[in-house]
Amino acid sequence: MKSVDAHLADILATVRPLAPLELELERALGTTLAEEVTSPLPLPPFDNSAMDGYAVRAADIAEVPVTLPVIDDVAAGSDELRAVGPGHAVRIMTGAPVPAGADTVVPVEWTNGGTASVTIECTAGPGNAIRRAGEDVQAGETVLKPGTVIGPAQLGIIAGVGRRRVWARPRPRVVVLATGAELVEPGLPLGPGQIWDSNSFTLTAAVRQAGAEGFRADTVGDDPAAFLDQLDAQLVRADAVITSGGVSMGAYEPVKEALAPLGTVRFEKVAMQPGMPQGFGVVGEDQVPIFALPGNPVSSYVSFMLFVRPALRRMCGLPTGLPETETAHVVGALRSPEGKRSFVRGVLSSDGTVSPVRGQGSHQLAALASANALIVVAEDVTEVPSGAAVEVIRL
Repeated sequence: MKSVDAHLADILATVRPLAPLELELERALGTTLAEEVTSPLPLPPFDNSAMDGYAVRAADIAEVPVTLPVIDDVAAGSDELRAVGPGHAVRIMTGAPVPAGADTVVPVEWTNGGTASVTIECTAGPGNAIRRAGEDVQAGETVLKPGTVIGPAQLGIIAGVGRRRVWARPRPRVVVLATGAELVEPGLPLGPGQIWDSNSFTLTAAVRQAGAEGFRADTVGDDPAAFLDQLDAQLVRADAVITSGGVSMGAYEPVKEALAPLGTVRFEKVAMQPGMPQGFGVVGEDQVPIFALPGNPVSSYVSFMLFVRPALRRMCGLPTGLPETETAHVVGALRSPEGKRSFVRGVLSSDGTVSPVRGQGSHQLAALASANALIVVAEDVTEVPSGAAVEVIRL
């Protein structure tokens, strides 16, 4: 059997980062920056008030209380030049330019709020409640580097330096296609021998949680020709395809029967539990990566975490590899088959312990839903005593 590491290495050697696109800011959330973003101006571009209050000279309020005449108002967005002379005050709003001559802002809460004159009760030194020009960003300074995932704050600074568009790698478009004649759409009644489809919902949600765009296609039965027709129809909108089911050694395996003759998709046994049967390759004129995952729901989800999620990160231009692990101490003993890397579903607690959930079968979706971690047991380990240190992957 092929090792987990070797299978992931083959996948990452095949998958390539998506080409950057120039995106409007409204479409850039969740994408990966492909250029350096710099600021053409200092931010803020001018000295402005951090609070509603009064712009004064600090020397005039060295002794308080003091009453000063209010000679003007300055609102945010004002483009008129104003100045404060000795012994005067200007009422100022948050974000408004600080008038020439003023070197401090007294918050309105420290005053009587007067409009013709103001009584100031507390003194304030130079620079109080003033945002200095360039104190956030200097002109020409780099604010974001390539490889940054654009979240709300990153989107904000791109807009804040005046950019309307940005070059970024788009979120991968991933089509999820479940196979199996036994599958029925949730909400419809079950017939004899049928089950409701959960895999396509689980995997599509996992794709979206990983930062890609997930598209759930209609399920396909056990006809290889029907599977190929559905696949061809979906390739026009796919940067990657995920299938579940139809990859084992038995009869009626439509994914394997349809894709194996193409010569571009390999079906192998990977030394892992759950999820031993795996398929991966490329399809179509554009060589779209396809992940043929096993049909048992736990197997398909664990396979996604180990193989598909890292590949999606590669497509986004991000560093990738096997999921990060952390150390915990297991509550209860574990057993694992020799020669396979096991991924035991467990509950990781805040005290640094992890407890296996009841129900470790690859079909037991309810047990997976109660877990928040995978306990990793290496290929050469068959027994783990209670209390031993183990590596876990957070789900």
